[in-house]
Amino acid sequence: MTKAAGIVGSATFLSRIFGFIRDVVIAWFFGAGLSSDAFFVAFRIPNLLRRLFAEGSLSIAFIPVFTEYLTNQGKDEAFHLARSAIRLLSAILVVMVILGILLAPIIIQVIAPGFTDSPEKFSLTVTLTRIMFPYIFFICLVALCMGILNTLGHFAAPALAPVFLNLALIFSAFFIAPYMAEPVTGLAIGVLIGGFLQLGLQLPFLIKKGLYFWQKASFYHPGIKKVGTLMLPAVFGASVYQLNILIGTLLASLLPEGSVSYLYYADRLVQFPLGIFAIATATAVLPSLSRQAAAKDFEAVRDTFGYAMKLVSFITIPSMAGLIVLREPIVALLFKRGAFDIETTRMTAYALLYYSVGLWAFSAVRIVVSTFYALQDTKTPTKIAVISIFANMVLGIILMIPMGHGGLALSTSLASMLNLGLLIRSLRKKLGLLKWRSILKSVFNSVLCSLLMAIFVRSAASLIIPPEHGTVLNLFSGVVISIAVGLLAYGFFSFLTKSQEFEKVLTMAKKGLKKC
Repeated sequence: MTKAAGIVGSATFLSRIFGFIRDVVIAWFFGAGLSSDAFFVAFRIPNLLRRLFAEGSLSIAFIPVFTEYLTNQGKDEAFHLARSAIRLLSAILVVMVILGILLAPIIIQVIAPGFTDSPEKFSLTVTLTRIMFPYIFFICLVALCMGILNTLGHFAAPALAPVFLNLALIFSAFFIAPYMAEPVTGLAIGVLIGGFLQLGLQLPFLIKKGLYFWQKASFYHPGIKKVGTLMLPAVFGASVYQLNILIGTLLASLLPEGSVSYLYYADRLVQFPLGIFAIATATAVLPSLSRQAAAKDFEAVRDTFGYAMKLVSFITIPSMAGLIVLREPIVALLFKRGAFDIETTRMTAYALLYYSVGLWAFSAVRIVVSTFYALQDTKTPTKIAVISIFANMVLGIILMIPMGHGGLALSTSLASMLNLGLLIRSLRKKLGLLKWRSILKSVFNSVLCSLLMAIFVRSAASLIIPPEHGTVLNLFSGVVISIAVGLLAYGFFSFLTKSQEFEKVLTMAKKGLKKC
């Protein structure tokens, strides 16, 4: 599992690097205003549907069933299920895309009601939504391919897929957008190109594994019904974070112009450690948990769950501390140029502070939800998700009045903490004792080392980063040195406290270097 998480994490790291280059380019050309707000709202819709019906539920519902067929009935029957799923999903997606294009104005009225006060912004958002909606067809099929390949032990190609989307967007910003009557529509075209490339990347690896999707298969397979039964409630249970972000976007549309963009850029920064470590670990752990659950080895399920929780906490807690301490210099380094000015930097850093507070909860929820779905229980996370989403909405309305867009970021973090607490309580009832003493000891150790690390990082940053950030070179060197100080300090204190997770990560890193 650690090896698989390392592969996914490394590929995700590369994707995030290109993702930040993409966001830097978009910030440079469009800043935080009408065009960027319209694009980010329009892009959230296919992105949300991707995470709800693809990565958020389809993959999680499909992997346990596909694993069960692979374990108990053999590869031929499992591949028959996969081909049927591909065909049925393709037909459903075509209908969904057509409906999405036709109903775009209604969707925008629901997602961003504040945009109706500006006919120009509303019209542009509708146009962008219609251009990008076919992206859902490509990316949902990518997610299904990801589930198949991950179960078969191949993690690299699915994890690398987002790189192609980012490259397509960067290309479109430079070579398509400048030639469009409305430049931001060039980015929407780039999204479609990226979706096509992502799907194309998966197909050769599926064929290499022996899955010939053109072979005979019906639209229905007995396993499809089981996947559908698991998937319907999983739409909510696996995607609470994304739904909470969407609620934040909806409420932010009622705030001053630029609020949607501040939240978007801050969320992108939180997604960096979340994607590289938490989502990578959850992606790697689901096939392992599914195999153990299929074999009825619940002791192994408990062990794998505990190991994943400790590993994620070991990495995301110091990431949270680092983002809080260095939030403004990091935002300035990545985005402050062109239309993205000092005020936009401060407003984005303000949102990042409150998103960062919940990073540990966002990450842990991924592991707990994966455990439920490996056990083929999607109802429990769904019930808890409804409570979390309602809490986020209420908290958002309350906190946005005194805190503006920062209150929306904080409400997302608080709702995720509530979600995690309720999920853990329910999982304990389902699996019994989860060796919490060992998990909490590891988490406490990570918190202690992170606090000590934060003191060193804060001291280094105050000495080497100019108050107004200085030149790009000064800012870059200051941020890099501060992060290096943090890594060394966290490693040193983890070594002193004899952290088992530190030893395991260090061992994996040494093995990786030897192979290189």
